[in-house]
Amino acid sequence: MFDRYVAIGDSFTEGVGDELPDGRVRGWADFVALGFAIAAADRAETERPDPRQDASATAVRYANLAIRGKKLTPILDEQLDAALALGPDLVSLNGGGNDIMRPRVSITEVADRLVAAADRLVDGGAHVLLLSGGNPSAHVPMGGLVEQRGDRLAAAVRAQLPRDGITFVDNWADRVLRDGRYWSADKLHLNVFGHVRVAGNVLEAFDVPVPAEWRIAEVAAAPAGPPSRRNAAYYREHVLPWIGRRLTGRSSGDNRSAKLPTLEPVTIVEPTGL
Repeated sequence: MFDRYVAIGDSFTEGVGDELPDGRVRGWADFVALGFAIAAADRAETERPDPRQDASATAVRYANLAIRGKKLTPILDEQLDAALALGPDLVSLNGGGNDIMRPRVSITEVADRLVAAADRLVDGGAHVLLLSGGNPSAHVPMGGLVEQRGDRLAAAVRAQLPRDGITFVDNWADRVLRDGRYWSADKLHLNVFGHVRVAGNVLEAFDVPVPAEWRIAEVAAAPAGPPSRRNAAYYREHVLPWIGRRLTGRSSGDNRSAKLPTLEPVTIVEPTGL
């Protein structure tokens, strides 16, 4: 369906929590691009009238401009125009997760800006995948406040949909995704299984087959994980650095650039870590 896919957003879209052995992060958007590429290759194989025809003509290209730690304003200011400049036929947009973690935030304003940005992308010629992140509230400090704000943000976005040219995938409402099996050590970012589940939700929304080797159904059918426990090491390694950055006005994304700033062909490989 799409062969020029650009992802914009923060750590959720960058892929934090799904770290590869070489230090790179992968994440759900990478898996979505891979799913598109697999489907395109399968379609090309069945539709080519001439066996000598080069199947690479249907290759999916993918860029990921997301940078961890970004609030919604810098996402829109720094990534939206850059995404449109690549001439995509699909742009995924997620943001606001870092905004709702701040002491003060206007949920209505965040929702309105997300939907307005999606409309602008549609006007620019792209279909928009607007999606929410998973709900970490069962695992993080002050989870009740996080859940309350996340519920309000998801509801405020849903209230303005459906709209032409926008596909909304509500991962916040995915109850399975709340289980501890899907979350990384910092309990705020998804691990590989969480990112793969989000990718499966997206591919299903576009009626694209989800590769069986991703084991999404198998992981979901397994027993639930144990309740999250936050000990002194957890606060020392994950919470205190976060507080330190807030107090000093720093971000985990400072001095970082996009991991994939231009559209690149997606190589079909079997994912590791599953």
